[in-house]
Amino acid sequence: MVLCHWYSTIFYIMERGYMKITVLVENTTCDPNLEAEHGLSLYLETGKKRILFDMGQTDLFARNAEKLGIDLKNVDLSILSHGHYDHGGGLRTFLEINRHAPIYLSKHAFGPYYNGTEKYIGLDTSLAGIERLVMVDGKRKLGDGLTLLSGEDRDCPWNIESFGLNRRKEEGFEPDDFRHEQYLLVEEAGRRILISGCSHRGVLNIMAWFAPDVLVGGLHLSKIPPGEKLAEYAENLAGYKTEYYTGHCTGSEQYAFMKAQIPNLYALSTGTVIEM
Repeated sequence: MVLCHWYSTIFYIMERGYMKITVLVENTTCDPNLEAEHGLSLYLETGKKRILFDMGQTDLFARNAEKLGIDLKNVDLSILSHGHYDHGGGLRTFLEINRHAPIYLSKHAFGPYYNGTEKYIGLDTSLAGIERLVMVDGKRKLGDGLTLLSGEDRDCPWNIESFGLNRRKEEGFEPDDFRHEQYLLVEEAGRRILISGCSHRGVLNIMAWFAPDVLVGGLHLSKIPPGEKLAEYAENLAGYKTEYYTGHCTGSEQYAFMKAQIPNLYALSTGTVIEM
């Protein structure tokens, strides 16, 4: 059942177990009291933990959280999905607000990442080395049904498309392989919920690797115009018994095109609440 209110969009997935996801930042907003920006930040509540997943590109996630009555001081742990500014730009703000929660990020997160060859889109490197940052190398169990997953050492049945995003090397630039990307698997009440920031390593690869019951996050399809290629993506995604909650880098036109082929595809927006 989907309920739409003036202040938020609430998806009720199931009654057993408990998990709640509140979208603090996304490119759009469904609440006139909340602002939007290009980026993503999610606040997760499980039966045992409060988790901040990504932090948008500014302090907006914190300002929206305050308006929603969410106290970020009480966050138990934080996950940074990958080393791009629109997901980790609010890192300094979170470190100032919350003085105890560890922040888990890939050991490759502070790399020299660019859009093209001129625009730096990486993290604030002055924050590298801070004690509370936990650098992750591959899979890591966090306890209480939480596991960090990586696609770095996995075979990719589908090509990874960089869409002009690069990594700088001494000899120049090369297409980013997004080895700095990680995903959070939440196992709650017999369901496997996978949280992905942008799915840069390819949403079809991610589905082939993990096949979760629920996938929440960006699908990184905004550069693919509606047509035959996007239809192939939609056909493959529809082949899984998965509920998809997506936004940010998925693209509004791409979402509308795929929605016709994927009944279990739902749009995220700043202020959206998912309860399951």
